[in-house]
Amino acid sequence: MTDATAHTSRPDRLRVLVYSDDASTRQKVVQALGTRPHPDLPELEYLEVATAPVVFTNMDAGGIDLAVLDGEAVPAGGMGIAKQLKDEVDGCPPILVLTGRADDAWLASWSRAEAAVPHPLDPIRLSDAVIALLRTRLSA
Repeated sequence: MTDATAHTSRPDRLRVLVYSDDASTRQKVVQALGTRPHPDLPELEYLEVATAPVVFTNMDAGGIDLAVLDGEAVPAGGMGIAKQLKDEVDGCPPILVLTGRADDAWLASWSRAEAAVPHPLDPIRLSDAVIALLRTRLSA
């Protein structure tokens, strides 16, 4: 896979890939975050993805600033995808995994995801995690 490094200057928009086989989960993520989760960050642009091959194609192409992956997706779960992305994509952007329950955070850690938020999604917890990851991405 190719290089997916961070932007060299502050972008006008940040691209967030949201993966889940469940359209309602993708919708909940997008609604929880909105277009601007924090005034210090650029606006967010979403790429909603329902299959693992499309995740890999888009991540390999670059230009993604954050990936939110549903650990409960089938047939390919977000934790396995996260692990593969971290192993194969140079300069892989930060990954947040949505876990089935809070106790699954250790699995997200195994996948090398930088953050985990459990289902059911808490918009504040999700926003806080995303804001922290995007700030780190922009400062890199």
